[in-house]
Amino acid sequence: MRFQLLGPLALADGPDTVVLQPSKPANLLAALLLNANSTVSAGYLQRAVWGEEQPATAKAALQTCVLRLRRLFTKHGVTGTAIEAVPGGYRIVARPPTLDLLAFRDQVRRATAMDHDPEAELYTLRDALSLWQGALLANVRSAVLHRDEVPRLAEERLRVVERVCDLLFGLGRCGEALVDLWTATRVYPGHERFHEQLIEALYRSGRQSQALGEYRRVKDFLREELGVDPSASLRRLELSILRGEDLGPVGQAASGATAPGPSVPAVLASATAALGGAAPGQAGPGPAGSGHAGPGQRASGQVGGSGSAASVAVVVSRVVRGETVPQPDAETPELAPAPVTAPPGAVTGAPSTAGTCAPPADAGIGPVPVVPHFTGRAAEAEAMAARLTAPPPTGPGDLRALTVVVSGAPGIGKSALAHHVARQVGEAFPAGRLLVRMTRADGEPRTAGEVSAALADALGAAGGGRALLILDDVVDADQVRPLLTPDGLPGTGTGPGLAVVVTSRMGLGGLIATHGGWVQRLTAFTESESYGLLLAALGAERVEAEPDAAHRLTAVCGYFPAALRILTARLLTRPGLRLADAVDWLGDDPLARLTLTDSPGHSVTGLFDRALDRLDPRLSQAFTHLAQGPPELLADGGPAHEGPVPEAVREQLADAGLLEDGPPGPYRIHGLLRAHVRRTARIRDRRTEKV
Repeated sequence: MRFQLLGPLALADGPDTVVLQPSKPANLLAALLLNANSTVSAGYLQRAVWGEEQPATAKAALQTCVLRLRRLFTKHGVTGTAIEAVPGGYRIVARPPTLDLLAFRDQVRRATAMDHDPEAELYTLRDALSLWQGALLANVRSAVLHRDEVPRLAEERLRVVERVCDLLFGLGRCGEALVDLWTATRVYPGHERFHEQLIEALYRSGRQSQALGEYRRVKDFLREELGVDPSASLRRLELSILRGEDLGPVGQAASGATAPGPSVPAVLASATAALGGAAPGQAGPGPAGSGHAGPGQRASGQVGGSGSAASVAVVVSRVVRGETVPQPDAETPELAPAPVTAPPGAVTGAPSTAGTCAPPADAGIGPVPVVPHFTGRAAEAEAMAARLTAPPPTGPGDLRALTVVVSGAPGIGKSALAHHVARQVGEAFPAGRLLVRMTRADGEPRTAGEVSAALADALGAAGGGRALLILDDVVDADQVRPLLTPDGLPGTGTGPGLAVVVTSRMGLGGLIATHGGWVQRLTAFTESESYGLLLAALGAERVEAEPDAAHRLTAVCGYFPAALRILTARLLTRPGLRLADAVDWLGDDPLARLTLTDSPGHSVTGLFDRALDRLDPRLSQAFTHLAQGPPELLADGGPAHEGPVPEAVREQLADAGLLEDGPPGPYRIHGLLRAHVRRTARIRDRRTEKV
């Protein structure tokens, strides 16, 4: 049994959730859970249940409410959590698995320890934010709790949202941050840090006029509603935008963790004192968008509010400041990216390339991230690790780097396998492991020349010993071939001391023919691997409660790794959804629902569209014809009425990862990819009909 505070107050048992009706016992339970594992005074509990004006019988009635709660626990089979009577009041004992509030705090603590790995920190923080399930304590009618607790809970969530946006900045993914920031700035108009992040994201994305317009909007709000000017940091940002200055490397936010700073209660106490009010009482954690204030109280975060809530937000956003760059992990050294410098002769009046979220010359270089919930591929991972850790050849002619090519369809898990194996074999590469993204965020490939220059600096700074490079998402052999020659990375000693993993949708047979190496071609998961991914991501308790439904879900996803990853992300944000219901929900339109609503770029359809866009138009047209036609089109003989598609065309499509090896026949198209092409054609035809 699990208590849910981060939304309506509820009891959850696996997929079943009971939302409590508004009542005095619900007020009492919320007050206890907000201060779990701590003694809460009887006086405070009476105020939380009845408000400031309490009945004469409040003390006795409080005991009655406790009794009713204990009966409720018995009715719903709550075990391991009890309300204890202690001197001066009551206490409820809970742990992270039994209270979402504690689970959220635990996830945030774990993320703080991952400051050396921004991808892992970002994933963990987003996992923590997924615990929030709507308006905070919407069914709890306690003016005291909504006045004293909800604002502090909301502030705790906002600090996590702020950190997530900083991490996205550091990873060069400003577009993703914009989604969260547009919402946050409208819900919390007095929160200056969100406005600062939004303006910076717009500017780094090349939207200078929009960034200045947003600055003017927040400036007008602060002056008209609160009678204050924008903070010094906001004013400096506006000046930099007007001058068209470079804002500096976007990697700084992600490569260094935010300094711990004062606690939320301390910050709020300072803010309230600065505004001439009384310091708040005990603190608890919480989400954004909480409304439902008690009678006569203004809900925290209400848009356009001009009272103390907006003023506190302004003061808090100015108190919580400052970041530090942590020392690198001494046990597992990573190769440091080369420093970013503004290009000479940058034109004033436009954002410098080095300050934008379109990656500069070396923004695609960084440490190898952790792969959350990696499962399956045991044989492939073992074989790759053995190849990479084998003693390098020592002969005079062995000058090329050891190369392993991981190829396969888009979304098949090439990068995940490469990253996972690289993390496993870290001890064999004392000079570190480096990830090089060979394709920009806009889909344009990076040239071998610019990669070579940036890698020369990074590898030169790494010192002696073997190093491992992952050249991720290579578009063709010509892009990577110059990097694997003895003089491809000047001054770095390219050769047996360097191992390279190349991931690509292409087979890269030409590269293997000219430079040697070993190929690992990936296909879809097996049924057991797919089920294992659900177990790892959703937890054994949820999956093993409905094993048949879990297997049906993997089948609907076609055992396709990218589809399964998106599915598990969606199910994690809907913990109350039964897997059996998810089968029907997903089966109605799998392609439309295999997308992340808060990040539309992460979708199966988007993945396939980007892959098809890389094809030569004639090849793309041929693939569309194959996917819309019968399976016989892929056979050597072809349909009787049409004849075969030329083998050269089929081979090129197979090399691009769009055709799988049979059976039946030598080739086949994955079910999801075939469905996507047919769905796209239907949408195009409907649009044509309307015209």
